[in-house]
Amino acid sequence: MPRILFTCAYNGTPWHGWQSQAGGNTVQDVVEAACAAILRAPMRIAASGRTDAGVHAVAQCFHADVPESCRMSPENWRAALNAHLPGSIRIMKAEVVAEDFHARFSAVGKVYEYCICTAPVLSPFLEGRAWHRPMGVDAASLQQALAVYEGTHDFRRFAAKRGNEPEPPPADYYLRTIYSATVTEEQGGEMLRLRFHGNGFMYRMVRMLVGTAHQVAAGKMSCEALATMLSDPLGSKTRHCAPPEGLYLQKVMY
Repeated sequence: MPRILFTCAYNGTPWHGWQSQAGGNTVQDVVEAACAAILRAPMRIAASGRTDAGVHAVAQCFHADVPESCRMSPENWRAALNAHLPGSIRIMKAEVVAEDFHARFSAVGKVYEYCICTAPVLSPFLEGRAWHRPMGVDAASLQQALAVYEGTHDFRRFAAKRGNEPEPPPADYYLRTIYSATVTEEQGGEMLRLRFHGNGFMYRMVRMLVGTAHQVAAGKMSCEALATMLSDPLGSKTRHCAPPEGLYLQKVMY
């Protein structure tokens, strides 16, 4: 059974996240339904990770084991899936990988971006695609806050509980390394693009990092207090979580 790695882009606005769930209406449900329509049989897929409802992906990755009886090339798989998928979900690439490759466990890093629009009026073309902060955000202060996250830290105060965490968790369960966290100003400073490159991210972690850094940029929290949340991971979790519509999974590294 050849194993194929697919790179998938989607606008997350209409979907209840990536992960399959009762009632459907998730990206995984729709993609698996497209696979079943092509094969006329069920086919399970495994992704690099989950995205929440409303979160977008430029390059989500998933793999699937294709029956040998199916003679389609990866390029034909891409075309066939796109013919069965709605326009908000597109297969951008398909390639054969080794049989021991796993979309999740073979990943060594990810890049997420978060978009904040500070224009007085949010363009209708950005509805559901950026966090609107019309009062403005100090980009320099925001960058100072993001720099605090860089390095290897225990990020448990920046992760929401999903309900499947081990009890007690291993000592390194919440350890993550952020290789870089930067902010770029675009469109005359009315669009801020925050970019996080790390070896892995926990449930809602990026949104919590953004929401808390925004508190620093708004003058409601100091960088020192932010650093304490990393050096003293047993304190209370942050209460600041940016909304999902500004978040994009940009890249999965293998």
